Amino acid sequence: MKAMAPTMNPTEITLVVPAFNEAALLPRLLDTVDEARRRYRRGRDAVEVVVADNGSTDGTGGIAGDRGCRVVRVEKRCIGAARNGGAAVASGRLLAFVDADIRIHPETFNAVDEAMETGRFIAGATGVSLERWSLGIAATYALFMPLVWALRMDTGVVFCRRRDFDTVGGYDESLRAGEDVRLLFDLRRLGGARGRRLVRLRAVKAVASMRKFDRHGDWHYFTFVPRLGIGLLFNRRRSDDLVDTYWYRARD
Repeated sequence: MKAMAPTMNPTEITLVVPAFNEAALLPRLLDTVDEARRRYRRGRDAVEVVVADNGSTDGTGGIAGDRGCRVVRVEKRCIGAARNGGAAVASGRLLAFVDADIRIHPETFNAVDEAMETGRFIAGATGVSLERWSLGIAATYALFMPLVWALRMDTGVVFCRRRDFDTVGGYDESLRAGEDVRLLFDLRRLGGARGRRLVRLRAVKAVASMRKFDRHGDWHYFTFVPRLGIGLLFNRRRSDDLVDTYWYRARD
């Protein structure tokens, strides 16, 4: 009797990681991804990891490739373009997005799979815990949490079905910041027509890096956000410069 070939696990989840000069922190994320894949109930090969290299000059793409990730080069320097570029080559039924400086929970893929399998949710996010605290960071956290509670929108690992992502057109590449919030608004609107809502998976929070607070100061949100708002209203060039400084200029 002829032996049967082993069955390959179809890809259930594609994790997309946008990355610009993330050689220092990407391995830390991928260590946590490896553990979450190992624990995934459908098998580690049912999770695909795509790193969208957004013009890195520090070997980020090579590190990702050496770790077994699928690497796609995205030349347009825009976080939405990087996320979309990763999604464009994804083979998973579900898409998940996470920034390269985050660490994910070991049960992330199980929790995402189980939530979406219920059919009650259009999309969601895990939320985050913070890797360090201070008075300024706690005040910033307190400032934004009421919005999170009210809108049921969060950060961390953001996830949805591939078909729904395509239906809303993915991330808005005209936005150089805030594209993640816009996507969740678009998905929530789509879900409303189908009786599905957003979900926060607080039991599997990711751990957020505090590197922007390390670089700009623990109270910087209370000066940066008003300056950005004034720039958007009255001086678009100034607001673009603030966005470049905060999100897009080469890291140390």
